[in-house]
Amino acid sequence: MSLLPDNLLDLLLLENICSGEGIEINIALLSRLIKKHRKTVKERVDMLISNRIVDRPVAPFKALFSELPLLVISYADLPYDARIIEWLKEDKNIFAAYRIREGESNMLIFEFHKSIWDYHVWRENIVSSGKIPERGKRAPSNNFYFSNEGIFKYEPSIGLNLIKEEFKRKGFVEINGIELDDVSLKILEHLLKGEGIIVNENYLARKLNVSRRSVIKRIQRLQEKGIILKPLCRFPNFFVPPNFLLFLSLVEVRAHKDKILEDILTDNHISLAYHISNGRYNLLLFQNHKDIEDYLTWEDMYDSKYPESFGSIKITLLSPKMTILIDQQKVSLGIICSKIKEIKG
Repeated sequence: MSLLPDNLLDLLLLENICSGEGIEINIALLSRLIKKHRKTVKERVDMLISNRIVDRPVAPFKALFSELPLLVISYADLPYDARIIEWLKEDKNIFAAYRIREGESNMLIFEFHKSIWDYHVWRENIVSSGKIPERGKRAPSNNFYFSNEGIFKYEPSIGLNLIKEEFKRKGFVEINGIELDDVSLKILEHLLKGEGIIVNENYLARKLNVSRRSVIKRIQRLQEKGIILKPLCRFPNFFVPPNFLLFLSLVEVRAHKDKILEDILTDNHISLAYHISNGRYNLLLFQNHKDIEDYLTWEDMYDSKYPESFGSIKITLLSPKMTILIDQQKVSLGIICSKIKEIKG
């Protein structure tokens, strides 16, 4: 059942706040939180955003996972040209895409769909419309299908804890060539938690031609229904902090699964985790690691703690340089805009 409201004003409000319209970083509030001068705070905020250490704030569209409950991870063979890149950037079902080299596949694509049939129709349409080459001109895709109902951990910004651990060890941390001090790190933490971020109800009220009180009540109702989360910032790469590698892991757990799940829930290396049933594999993990050595240390820790509990593991390593596209709000706004068109039409 769809969580989306049928009220046009609610949908227009959703469209705005999920795209970041009317969502602002309150420098004065941040200044009070960390007890630093406003000028200092503003300089640090500008630095974090301009160097793509953190994205501008939005209201995350939590209902995405119920509106499009199927995650498809596709290992595809597609030409890396302007036409394909344009399609990846415009298609409302595609959340992220990476360049890879695995067998005959050269691209990894993350997609959200309503159902297997919806995915099938979508695939037929993008071929028939010429957005991707016909099957005879490319190797067939290798696709994995996962239900978003299987998500049991969703903490996209948990990698911040790894950054804080590094800062504590070394006394400094460098991200995207910028050395962050203690003040910058505190600001980053507040922004990722949604602290120091406000909704400009007056701006939204003027834009939508309603009262400020109406805006406040409607946003509160959208949050209570689980349609949106409170406004916050995300990392530009969503799954991992800048400079970190994303390890996409299909894992077979043979024993001690309950205890392993408890560890996963508190593991700073794992930002997203699914229960799955795909051949041998029963877990899908999105992992943050600085390098391969860090991953191997992490794997050895689990192996020593739970001997003979793990079977097959399929790992795809994705670095920031392999990223073609990560658009955190495109899919969400596609859902909302489609509903607006439906009501208007």
